[in-house]
Amino acid sequence: MVALSVVIPVYNEEAVLPALFARLYPALDALGVSYEVIFVNDGSADRSASLLRGQFELRPDATRVILFNGNFGQHLAIMAGFEASRGERVVTLDSDLQNPPEEIAKLLAKMDEGYDYVGSVRRARQDTAFRRSASRMMNAIRERITRIRMTDQGCMLRAYSRDIVAAINSCREVNTFIPALAYTFAQRPTEVEVEHEERAAGDSKYSLYSLIRLNFDLVTGFSAMPLQLFSLSGIAIALLSLAFVIFLAIRRAVVGPEAEGVFTLFGIAFFLIACSASASWANTWAASTSRCGSGRVTSCRPFWNARTLFRRFRNSVKYRNRHEA
Repeated sequence: MVALSVVIPVYNEEAVLPALFARLYPALDALGVSYEVIFVNDGSADRSASLLRGQFELRPDATRVILFNGNFGQHLAIMAGFEASRGERVVTLDSDLQNPPEEIAKLLAKMDEGYDYVGSVRRARQDTAFRRSASRMMNAIRERITRIRMTDQGCMLRAYSRDIVAAINSCREVNTFIPALAYTFAQRPTEVEVEHEERAAGDSKYSLYSLIRLNFDLVTGFSAMPLQLFSLSGIAIALLSLAFVIFLAIRRAVVGPEAEGVFTLFGIAFFLIACSASASWANTWAASTSRCGSGRVTSCRPFWNARTLFRRFRNSVKYRNRHEA
């Protein structure tokens, strides 16, 4: 067991990795604690894997490398790093050096005050105006429809206690947003301001589609509001279609058949489509929020279920430790 694990996902970052190595290890050495750095190569097509191998050969005592055989996304890479981590505290860091490694000390100092989850807020963001505007909009939407309170959800420089990492690992999530998931497990979450720098080299690996999909997972994974909105919309359309069918039936009785029954067919079709759409959304939501076959309650269920899972997990750990002692 080490005191600190630093998990860093890597995807096509050969241009920035040498600078990252040069700044990261001195910053961690200055902490004066035992540590490990876990690089997760997320299917890079450049020389990133070769550079990581070279760094492992230079610092095998503190370096671990996980190689994916394809690109599975940043959050699955972090989940793999969590499962491999051994530290009492775990810090996630992007490999692009926009979050300075020297700021890790600030997060750990905050954890020393008794907090179990420390998020970060970027001071003077060095991103495009579009990225800043989109981030503010998504923060506002998330706060209105979920119970997740994060000032800067896009900053991956965060520190987690071992209990929170273990609880996240027990969920076996595939599509989730790790900072929000950790927030649901945290007993004492907090945030600190950190510096933000321009990208040292290369381009952002997050496309517009990736950002939309990430925020879709966040919104649908931690709130029942999307399900409620689509269900209510389907019910409203179904009721309107039913009213239309009744109107046509009355009109047929009064006026007689006309247009070969086309409008009646349309009314019935709209009613059935609305009902099937509502059922489809309900089934999709149920499939994404539970895994009955595995016997696990997953984190994308509502907030109180996540809390219940964490309490059960924590109590089981205490029970096991007490009996092992």
